[in-house]
Amino acid sequence: MTRGQRICLWTFTGFVALFAGMLVFVATFDWNRVKPMINEKVSAELGRTFAINGDLQVLWRTEPEEGGWRALVPWPHFSAADITLGNPDWASAKTPAPLPGKNQFASLEKVEFRLAPLPLLWKTVSIPQIILTRPSADLLRLADGRATWTFELPRKDAEANPQSSPWTLDIGEIGFDKGRITLDDQSLKTRLELLVDPLGKPVSFGELAGKALAGKDAVETQDYVFGWKLKGEYKGLPLSGSGKVGGMLALQDAARPFPVQADITAGSTRASVVGRLTDPLNLGALDLRLKLAGSSMANLFPLTGVTLPDTPAYETDGRLAAQLKAPGGATFHYDDFNGKVGGSDLHGNLVFVNRQPRPKLSGKLRSEQLRMADLGPLIGADSNKDKQARGQTTRQPADKVLPVEEFRTERWRAMDADVEFTGKRIVHSDKLPLSDLYTHLVLDDGLLTLDPLRFGMAGGTLDSHIRLDGGKTPMQSRVELKARSFKLKQLFPSFAPMQTSFGELNGDAAISGTGNSVASILGGANGQMKLLMNDGRISKGLMEIAGLNVGNYMVAKLFGDDEVKINCAAADVGIAKGLAQPRVFVFDTENAIINVQGTANFANEQLDLDVIPESKGLRIFSLRSPLYVQGTFKNPRAGVHSGPLVLRGAGMVALGVAVAPAAALLALVAPSQKDDNQCGPLLQQMQLPAKAPAPGKRQ
Repeated sequence: MTRGQRICLWTFTGFVALFAGMLVFVATFDWNRVKPMINEKVSAELGRTFAINGDLQVLWRTEPEEGGWRALVPWPHFSAADITLGNPDWASAKTPAPLPGKNQFASLEKVEFRLAPLPLLWKTVSIPQIILTRPSADLLRLADGRATWTFELPRKDAEANPQSSPWTLDIGEIGFDKGRITLDDQSLKTRLELLVDPLGKPVSFGELAGKALAGKDAVETQDYVFGWKLKGEYKGLPLSGSGKVGGMLALQDAARPFPVQADITAGSTRASVVGRLTDPLNLGALDLRLKLAGSSMANLFPLTGVTLPDTPAYETDGRLAAQLKAPGGATFHYDDFNGKVGGSDLHGNLVFVNRQPRPKLSGKLRSEQLRMADLGPLIGADSNKDKQARGQTTRQPADKVLPVEEFRTERWRAMDADVEFTGKRIVHSDKLPLSDLYTHLVLDDGLLTLDPLRFGMAGGTLDSHIRLDGGKTPMQSRVELKARSFKLKQLFPSFAPMQTSFGELNGDAAISGTGNSVASILGGANGQMKLLMNDGRISKGLMEIAGLNVGNYMVAKLFGDDEVKINCAAADVGIAKGLAQPRVFVFDTENAIINVQGTANFANEQLDLDVIPESKGLRIFSLRSPLYVQGTFKNPRAGVHSGPLVLRGAGMVALGVAVAPAAALLALVAPSQKDDNQCGPLLQQMQLPAKAPAPGKRQ
């Protein structure tokens, strides 16, 4: 053996001996001796008390699953028992103490992990797996925002010139055992307790998720291993829930998503989810089947921050996919959901983006069969019983017709929206012959527009444009309505005499006002309404079908029990500060011309109207007696004037005083009906100079 070979041999032997000595030292060293140093160092770094109170061990074992020569390299396996982490000093009197004299933020009965040695050569701390035994945490956040889970780390000189560390941390998966977490969040008025226990027998993902979510990925998604229970209150609402989760949270392997399942009740809202967390490391993605149910969609606002309208009881079932780390903000897709709202079905797709400065909800909804009564809560026009079922305190006064329930405009400024809704078929009574509905709703920084809000009605269309500015106090509103080509025989389908009519009804309205309810808006509104109807029929029977008792009385007094043809009905009503007063309100029948004068006060819902008939012949004596309609919108009353009628304005019956309104109403005569529409001659006549009444004739 040459001298060089001997040197190499002794060098190699020395290296092996040194390495063996290090292994013997590490294997036999009592690591509990370094606990005081570790406890002190970690406590200083975290700014609160940290302690390993139990045994600290380091065991060296090979990893056969590594394969090849790497299977011969021993790995250090660390374990530490009875670990506690304290709270900051300000929370010493706030956090429940599991053990007397302790002020703990979290505790572990045991933690175990192994460290891959070779990646240390390229400055990577690789920990394939961490096992937590009986974790426990008590979380606290005060009303001023201070939270025990926020760590105030001490400043270092290096922070003046921060540089990224050359070392990286790579954790494969986290396993856990039976645990407990409590939360006392005073800023959210939330107190919760979560308990986690092993199921005893794993439950497969596909068994709970079904084919829609599982499919071919069922094998890749781990089983449910633990069950959990939750109780307490969230934002002041009672909260309870239970569910199941997996046993290993795979942080690096997206091919092994983490299964979740939950059934939660918060107040009157119930939610059921089953699915998986597909990017656990970044909390980046969710793929869930979500079922929601409750007494009103508006009750979701305090829970989710999503502004939705008041509705009847609802339930939905769809697929929720989320990208929590999307560049434009966390994005949630609720796709292909089906549900019911009251007696109506609901389907569609929604997207919610948690962007700045406000989140935005967008999508398209449709209803194959929409019950008209289910739209009442949108404007507070449902019954007090329904309001109570939704948990609302506002009640509609028994003597009022106009809804007094206020719009929740403060919620409108919390979110933007761009949603289209189509109701393909509307279910209603014969008194309201609506066929379909379409609207495009846009909410932008408190400004709500429905442009258009379109109903198919009686063979025609009711087209409206609504603007409600909830960013102003009080809310400013403007509503424009356009009714076109309502067929009278479809408007009154159960009135047989009208089925031979070719008449139509057309109208326009523009109303603006301020206030936060329908009652307050109309109580001070300004605007006008115009209406034109030709070739109709009227009788007591029609009034009974329409449910108009006052109309029934008036028709009986004017025409007896006979059916009467209406050549034309025309109205032009001005509204000023909530007081509606007709400039023109006239019925041209085969027997008489009937004028309506007076006022309707939306502020106090009072009626004060006179109905003045002018007979076309002497055969109907009763038409010479003027009638009145007084009382409230809720309880109107009608009668016959006992004495001479005091004129509200000169020439009340004379048609020539209504030149301007009559000219405006001519625009409502459909071009296709100008030749046979009997309103044309009446309106032309109304534009002629008024004739002086005959001497002695009652006006």
